[in-house]
Amino acid sequence: MRTGSRQRYVPLDVASARSTEVSRSVDGESVAAVLARHLGRPVTVRALRRLSGGASRESWSLDAEVEGGETLGLVLRRDPGGHSGHSSRDVEYRLLEATRLAGVPVPGVRVLLEPGDGLGDGFVMDRVEGETIPRRILRDDAYAGARRAMARQCGEIAALVHAVDPATLPDLPVLGAVEQVEQYRDLLDALGEPHPAFELGLRWLEERVPPGPEAPTLVHGDFRNGNLVVGPEGVRAVLDWELAHLGDPVEDLGWLCVRSWRFGADDRPVGGFGSYEELLDAYGRASGRSVDLATLRYWEAFGTLKWGVVCVMQAATHLSGAVRSVELAALGRRAAEMEWDLLDLLEEIS
Repeated sequence: MRTGSRQRYVPLDVASARSTEVSRSVDGESVAAVLARHLGRPVTVRALRRLSGGASRESWSLDAEVEGGETLGLVLRRDPGGHSGHSSRDVEYRLLEATRLAGVPVPGVRVLLEPGDGLGDGFVMDRVEGETIPRRILRDDAYAGARRAMARQCGEIAALVHAVDPATLPDLPVLGAVEQVEQYRDLLDALGEPHPAFELGLRWLEERVPPGPEAPTLVHGDFRNGNLVVGPEGVRAVLDWELAHLGDPVEDLGWLCVRSWRFGADDRPVGGFGSYEELLDAYGRASGRSVDLATLRYWEAFGTLKWGVVCVMQAATHLSGAVRSVELAALGRRAAEMEWDLLDLLEEIS
């Protein structure tokens, strides 16, 4: 593993929309053949359906009836076309293997797809039952107990993520605060649009870079409400590791607090379900690492700017004709919301 490499990447949600290959369909027989090869027994695939979310990175839920009576609940996660993003599915597969062995709650992985399978780049993992839709998690009575526990649980889970031995991981880019601020400035400049609020935010971030860790740790990169599988008792699994990298662990904590991921529950800044104090206290106790609120808010500001720039890029993808999508266009309109959030946040914490 190269721990000193500085790689640049286009944010995966944007890059994935630029695939020029036509999506290959998923059929039960192809998936059954993959599983039969892996399990060494005939398999019949039932209840195959595509899960919501993901423009070209697809997730398909299925039940695999294995000869002998066993039925497995599984998920096929794949890139149906060409891949040009940060990490491919084989990297995500290896990340899930390493993090599970380190005690992080993630789905168990079963089998990595091969080119001859005809299903694209991907893998099959265990299905973790639970809810992932944030508005249900934040509002339904069934998750009232979960909401009371999730800030603490997220702090403890983040500590587990950041404690994973880098030597057990696949090759990942090293992206600290300096590299990422530079990266998003380059991306904004490439768009050629005036966004004074984001320019102000970039300058603010450049002038206040906090001291980083002695050595970069594993960073999930998209640790937020919406990428968590939740049951009535709380968090069951962490999904979507395609933005993982090595860097400052506080980045994950700050991203969890970005206002967009509160989904309207603004009185609870941590994911719409908890307080800064709950998160930092749990993280400190679990990791042995004290994080001050000012550093957390720095990364919250960075996350707000980052999501704003990605929204602008999503709109550009739609307007350029590369991918005509109402979803991308709608995300592009949120750039103004992120500019407001960023200005409001900078006034509060400066």
